Amino acid sequence: MSIINSSALLGAGADGYQISRSLRFNSADSAYLSRTPASTTNRRTWTWSGWVKRSNLGYHDIFSVSGTGAPLTEIYFNSSDQLQLYHWNGSSADCNYATTQVFRDASAWYHIVIAVDTTNGTSGDRQKLYVNGTQVTAFSTSTAFSLNFDTAVNSSSYSHTIGRTTFGGGSGYFNGYLTEINFIDGQALTPSSFGETDTITGVWKPKKYAGTYGTNGFYLNFSDNSGTTSTTLGKDSSGNGNNWTPNNFSVTAGAGNDSMIDTPTPYADGGNGRGNYCTLNPLDATLTLSNGNLDWSAPSSVERGARGTFAVSSGKWYFEYIAKGSTFELVGWAAQTQNNNSTMPTGVGASTWAYYLFDLKTYNNATASAVYGTTASSGDIIMVALDLDNSKIYWGRNGTWFNSGNPATGTNAAYTNVSGTLFPWVQQYNQTSSINFGQRPFAYTPPSGFVALNTQNLPEPSIKKPSLWMDVSLWSGTSASQTIVNSGFQPDLVWTKNRNGANPNLLNDSVRGITTYLQSNATSAEATDATSFTSFNSNGFTLGANTAGGWNTSGLTYVGWQWKESATPGFDIVTYTAGSAGTVAHNLGVAPKMILLKDRTTAANWYVWHTTLAANQFLLLNSTAATGTSSTIWNNTLPTSTVFGTDNWGTDNMVAYLWSEVAGFSKFGSYTGNGSTDGPFVFCGFRPRWLLFKVTSTGYWGIYDAVRNTYNTLTSALYPNDSLAEGSDQPFDFLSNGFKVRGTTTFVNSNGATYIYAAFAEAPFKYALAR
Repeated sequence: MSIINSSALLGAGADGYQISRSLRFNSADSAYLSRTPASTTNRRTWTWSGWVKRSNLGYHDIFSVSGTGAPLTEIYFNSSDQLQLYHWNGSSADCNYATTQVFRDASAWYHIVIAVDTTNGTSGDRQKLYVNGTQVTAFSTSTAFSLNFDTAVNSSSYSHTIGRTTFGGGSGYFNGYLTEINFIDGQALTPSSFGETDTITGVWKPKKYAGTYGTNGFYLNFSDNSGTTSTTLGKDSSGNGNNWTPNNFSVTAGAGNDSMIDTPTPYADGGNGRGNYCTLNPLDATLTLSNGNLDWSAPSSVERGARGTFAVSSGKWYFEYIAKGSTFELVGWAAQTQNNNSTMPTGVGASTWAYYLFDLKTYNNATASAVYGTTASSGDIIMVALDLDNSKIYWGRNGTWFNSGNPATGTNAAYTNVSGTLFPWVQQYNQTSSINFGQRPFAYTPPSGFVALNTQNLPEPSIKKPSLWMDVSLWSGTSASQTIVNSGFQPDLVWTKNRNGANPNLLNDSVRGITTYLQSNATSAEATDATSFTSFNSNGFTLGANTAGGWNTSGLTYVGWQWKESATPGFDIVTYTAGSAGTVAHNLGVAPKMILLKDRTTAANWYVWHTTLAANQFLLLNSTAATGTSSTIWNNTLPTSTVFGTDNWGTDNMVAYLWSEVAGFSKFGSYTGNGSTDGPFVFCGFRPRWLLFKVTSTGYWGIYDAVRNTYNTLTSALYPNDSLAEGSDQPFDFLSNGFKVRGTTTFVNSNGATYIYAAFAEAPFKYALAR
């Protein structure tokens, strides 16, 4: 496993800028910060900037100013998970800006900037909301401040709070983590004062604010955790001395410690490492999570479970679990297929390794070991060490490894058959428990070579900026030659679809020839159009005049999905002349995970092989048909690192598009629908940019991307098997580490149905911000 050292500082801020700590807020503790300014200053112009990592979703206040009644100015996530800026005068709203975008990602950090300037002559510019460096322009409601309006902010008459509302005595406590809070009195600034785009990854990251703060301005970085006073945990580091009073926080060692090294700037620190830390994932849990998603409770009637926000497939990892010594406690590592709310022991599903404290046994899948471990009491620390480099796993208690195990030397492991992509995992009932992935000090030093679960310690991805290998471009047709520019590479495959009309899906590639195209929604053979698609360029492609609707017709809008052919991003284009059944060579160097195969000479179906299918199975890209079976299409041969199987197609010319899986860049798999708006969470190891999927029974293919929909929830669907215009269809959330299904129909999430998918990255999870 490759670990970036402190000299590299990828993901850290400008010039290696590092944020050392965050503060955890928990509503059950009634935790918040408070301050009342000594004097009233500029109530019309101010900026609030902060880095936010959510835990529980729903209504939570971030920043609020009021007495016990009106007026009230506040920044919060509302009950629909929209970001909202609101001012209430006691009877109506003087400002009410709520984003259309929803914020349901609890696996990484958001950067939020709210800039207010009510002296601005343009009403829409009097309040500006920014997320991750980009201005929000779509709002579900947008009542603007009136000209020269006085907000409650910066008034000495009102209490200012962080982490709860001041209205009506206080409620709406924030659940999550906050850090790097800059408040600027008297200026309306943009995110560029607080962050910048990383030139290597293309991801927004923090930088140190270098401007002035104004009289009531302040800077909270929570770096002093020597106490919970206004001069330690609540210290203003701007130089103004505008300290804040912490209420109901703890810095005492143990599960109640609210001072965390979970931060948006990954870097090595000689200890666990700073960066975005694993927590339990509320989008992938049936337990009730709390305390920064490190604590949970389970009902007394049925087992419930949760997986972490991280999954790993290599390396050596360590975490700790605080035992309760009660009736049912299960802790270990599980694959994506684990069923969280099933029962023991059959609930320990495929590719699961777990320690069951109640009967002192371990489980691999549903198979129990002989007696293992020792009886735990409430408060005992269960140590978990996973060595995926050597296929081993260990458990221990209070500093002693069970069965005389020694993870550092690799001896006496509980199991030696551990493999796959695994999540830290707990399953319980009638319990309240805690877990620590290293964001607070471990009770015991991890074994030599074992590290905490944070983004600093994740392997360095081979592709740091995915848009240099796969990109999505939008354009409007002109019926005249125009050049479409991408993020900076010469594509080898461009898949074009007209968005606002019923025109075909068109595929042009550099191997078959620039002017030849295929249609994914039709069986037709390859055709030629010498004037519509005219060149592949070093940073995109050029379109010619077109009036037939395909690529560039005036009045129509288009999307172009593009891939670069290379083993690095795992994409190969193979053309060959068919003959007898057998195998065809490819250049990926590893076995492909998905193949699209088309006869260029004769009208024929598009055959799709996917890694979840057998050697004699296929899907049709041009059809809604369910999975088919044939012993000849792939010659009943699974693809290898050098060849794939093919049928006897006579003497026809063939083309195959092949993709292999590249960690942090592409993922090919399946999920099982549950028919709920709280649909399956699918871990990809990256923030997706493009998603292709289909139910394996009868149903449409679908494509969503993060360029046509720049924020959650994504609903703009296009259909590879049909020429239909873009539809507003069943929703998905794209997240920092994968995607969440939010729709309920057969198209995306029929209960019990299997869906195959192919996803490509916008940013590897190591660097990704919440979306």
